Amino acid sequence: QVQLVESGGGWVQPGGSLKLSCVASGFTFRLTDMGWYRQAPGKQRELVATVDSSGNTNYLDSVKGRFTISRNNGKNSVYLQMNGLKPEDTAVYYCNSRSPTYWGQGTQVTVSS
Repeated sequence: QVQLVESGGGWVQPGGSLKLSCVASGFTFRLTDMGWYRQAPGKQRELVATVDSSGNTNYLDSVKGRFTISRNNGKNSVYLQMNGLKPEDTAVYYCNSRSPTYWGQGTQVTVSS
């Protein structure tokens, strides 16, 4: 059975940093494109960053230069390093795989003074 287990969320002051982790199992991780989504209260879910099986990355414009997505195939893990956090980054962050498509349970990130 596929599992995507997330960790690393929490509270941070504006300008601070957090690193999210997602550990995958139940499929061939190294061949699978991965991504991070987020959803703020009352807002639609949006794609934050992706990393494909070759290591190519893409980012939401508003997080470019602040967030970095990476993967470690030996650990079946994908990460999202978030620096220079802003209150508008507050959301539930979700780990995602595609083909097969699965979702993690989400982890809360709160940025406030």
